[in-house]
Amino acid sequence: MTRSATTVGVRCRSEKQEVFRTVTRDPETKLPSSKLVLVVGGSGGVGQLVVASLIDRGIKTHLLLRDPSKAEPLFGKQDQSMLKIWKGDTRNPSDLCPDIFEGVTHVICCTGTTAFPSRRWDGDNTPERVDWEGIRNLVAALPPTITRFVLVSSVGVTKSNELPWSIMNLFGVLKFKKMAEDFVRNSGLPYTIIRPGRLTDGPYTSYDLNTLLKATAGQRRAVLIGDKLVGEVSRLVVAEACLQALDIEFTQGEIYEINSVKGEGPGSDTEKWKELFRAAQTS
Repeated sequence: MTRSATTVGVRCRSEKQEVFRTVTRDPETKLPSSKLVLVVGGSGGVGQLVVASLIDRGIKTHLLLRDPSKAEPLFGKQDQSMLKIWKGDTRNPSDLCPDIFEGVTHVICCTGTTAFPSRRWDGDNTPERVDWEGIRNLVAALPPTITRFVLVSSVGVTKSNELPWSIMNLFGVLKFKKMAEDFVRNSGLPYTIIRPGRLTDGPYTSYDLNTLLKATAGQRRAVLIGDKLVGEVSRLVVAEACLQALDIEFTQGEIYEINSVKGEGPGSDTEKWKELFRAAQTS
């Protein structure tokens, strides 16, 4: 498959912000990261947690939002050198102009909508438009220099004709997510796909940055990774799995289904995440 490196657009623009907040860093991480991570879907339940964690770890982040005014209430005033907001909609290829991707090394895509008709479908926000066409447009617009593309998908995409997944797929959400996965896998991009179970904890859609950073996964901190899982998973666990996959080299080209259960989990310990991802590949 031949990939298009850019898509010409005229509506692409960065939202300028006068910001003066000092970025928090893990005390064990003295040097700033060389990564520049683009987060797509950063105002959603998982995406907010991804962005908050990137900010907290001192990782430069670009955030693509349909409505940039949502950023400051969620993440506060940030130094634009650390958090840059772009206005754009993945459903519209003309929004995805090359400036958005300049210097970007990694991409985490957390876009999505509801499986069944709801108010979130207003404005043509259906699974076909968001989970299939939006992902296709985004992937086609990415430059070949991307080091890792992490896609949040869903368990059940390979079992959409079986119960209980056939119920969830009545309006095609699993079919369209699987089409998007296949497009990513055939794109030539170095990818990791995370398929979470039913999401729990949150969504934290009305919280500010400090509250997001204090959020916990309750008692469901232990993580299960496999390829035929049925169950639930904390949004916090999914967000951390996305962040860990950015730098764990052997997760490239892999698909992981992920749940969380009661017990102590890996937290943000990279070595523990490596053990979990590696065990899933050998099981």
